[in-house]
Amino acid sequence: MANPKNILVLCTGNSCRSQLLHGYLQQLLGEHAHVYSAGVETHGLNPRAVQVMREDGIDISHHTSNHVQEYTHIPFDYVLTVCDHAREVCPVFPSSVRQLHHNFPDPAKATGTEEEVLQQFRLVREQVKAYAQAFVCEHFPQLIQD
Repeated sequence: MANPKNILVLCTGNSCRSQLLHGYLQQLLGEHAHVYSAGVETHGLNPRAVQVMREDGIDISHHTSNHVQEYTHIPFDYVLTVCDHAREVCPVFPSSVRQLHHNFPDPAKATGTEEEVLQQFRLVREQVKAYAQAFVCEHFPQLIQD
């Protein structure tokens, strides 16, 4: 197998959106990529993000909330920003890095009853899942089965 790609998912606090995408990419790419997620700040892992991923069969409870500076030594192939703030303050990466951006709504800002807040997390989870699948189809076509 060719060398696995290094992928960084970058968000503001590395608590929700980046963690969701990290979980899906890790599941979809397996040994074909080393997936990392980080924030331009660290807010800790959001327990609702863990819960909605568990509902979809993915355990991210072992993930940690990391600062992007912790990964400056890794030669990334892709940097995926998942919120506008992270893109605006994203550190400069070598020109060889493919930087992609998609602004997902922040489920941590949801208000209402616990069930309404969880519904917002599930909605964002489904958007992130679709994005992860599209990313794999486009950038790792060899992994797609007919």
